[in-house]
Amino acid sequence: MADSKGFTPDPPIRSRGLKIGCVGAGMIMAECHLAAYKEAGFPVAAIASRTRDHAAAVAERWGIAKVHDTPEALIADPEIEILDLAYPPDQQPDLIRLALKQPHIKGILAQKPLSLTLDEAIAVRDEAKAAGKILSVNQNMRYDQSMRVLKELLERGELGEPVFAQIDMHAIPHWQGFLADYDRLTLANMSVHHLDVLRFLFGDPDEITTTTRKDPRTTFDHSDGITISTMRFPSGVVALSLEDVWSGPRAEGYEDDQHIRWRVDGTEGVAKGTIGWPTGEASTLTYASTKTTGGKWVTPTWDTMWFPQAFIGVMEQLQHAVTSGTAPALSVADNVRTVALIEAGYRSIAEGRTVKLSEIQI
Repeated sequence: MADSKGFTPDPPIRSRGLKIGCVGAGMIMAECHLAAYKEAGFPVAAIASRTRDHAAAVAERWGIAKVHDTPEALIADPEIEILDLAYPPDQQPDLIRLALKQPHIKGILAQKPLSLTLDEAIAVRDEAKAAGKILSVNQNMRYDQSMRVLKELLERGELGEPVFAQIDMHAIPHWQGFLADYDRLTLANMSVHHLDVLRFLFGDPDEITTTTRKDPRTTFDHSDGITISTMRFPSGVVALSLEDVWSGPRAEGYEDDQHIRWRVDGTEGVAKGTIGWPTGEASTLTYASTKTTGGKWVTPTWDTMWFPQAFIGVMEQLQHAVTSGTAPALSVADNVRTVALIEAGYRSIAEGRTVKLSEIQI
């Protein structure tokens, strides 16, 4: 049994009764969403995708009773109470808008990025508010176990005042095929995890400076491959987010060293750890505090992982928000601020300068 030493790496399940309709049958749905929902006991009533046969195969694997011919048919199904989208971002907003019109749909879980442009993300946010529907965005790294425990450490003040933070990724993402049609790659589709979790930990930054180069491995045209962003926060924290999606050659006999490491330095201590995604292991955290550990390193442990267990927390927070009438932990209004940070990063790349977040109107 893992020893989390008084922390809560995984949130409790408070609500699980609302019936889910899943749109999308790719890797993230088949390997993460549905695995998490099965483990947590969330009821999945139906699935649909761009290809019915693909959806049917995933339905058979996970015991989903109903397969719809199209996403639109699933959205119209009166049995569906929660719409779970894992769909390309250029097509996602129209499905959200259709769902906002359905009286039986009480909540929507959208994928990140919410849309391809900040303007459309703002429009969808405002339309959801006008419709009185809860729209949540799947920023699942906030439910990675090491990030949840780090957040608790910061809130308890065990590290003192944060000074510096770093997320250092050298790993090869699975780029979905539809990304080849877009002009934006790493910042919008991988850095979005890291930039959002830095907002989760430290609030909104004042400014961002981003630089990039193309990834030699990615065969389709793209503007941003290897990406480095630095941020300055109102508290004085400076942060670095590095996404090295090249991470070295890969060939038979080459020893793979893919990894994601992170670190937070504070005035009273340091926390550091790993994100287990590239190697299929649990994330880790170790910390030392002059206030609470006598300067000795302490290492809480857990058995769960970012993929798939973090997706339990993502769906649970939406189920609970709808059931209890409270605000979701992952609100669309908050996510628009992450989209704005990404937009500022792209402006920094294009103009070769530091961009103030005050320049981005939301």
